[in-house]
Amino acid sequence: MAPEVNKTEDEWRAELSPEQYQVLRQAGTERPWSGKYVNNHDDGTYRCAACGVLLFDASTKFESGSGWPSFYEPAVADAVELVSDTAHGMVRTEVRCRNCGGHLGHVFPTVRSPPGSATA
Repeated sequence: MAPEVNKTEDEWRAELSPEQYQVLRQAGTERPWSGKYVNNHDDGTYRCAACGVLLFDASTKFESGSGWPSFYEPAVADAVELVSDTAHGMVRTEVRCRNCGGHLGHVFPTVRSPPGSATA
């Protein structure tokens, strides 16, 4: 599905900080445990840094042990899209903002289970 927000890379560079551009437009990442939202436990919502669309509610954030903020469901079901990513010799599932195509991260098997999930 094509994103609703379509901008040139020059437009994205002009609107985003260098770090935001590297993550959102080039599928980069920050070092684990280094981001400002990893240890944030405030109530509220998380929006796409590129287009502002609502992505996640803080009530769905959980401690995965991955070093990045982790959520067990989007705030709006179709706010994100899951895409197969075979870069770097791995097969992973990339999470993107459906509205602008911005890279949000990857789905990883959880180290700790999210609330309400069954554990063995």
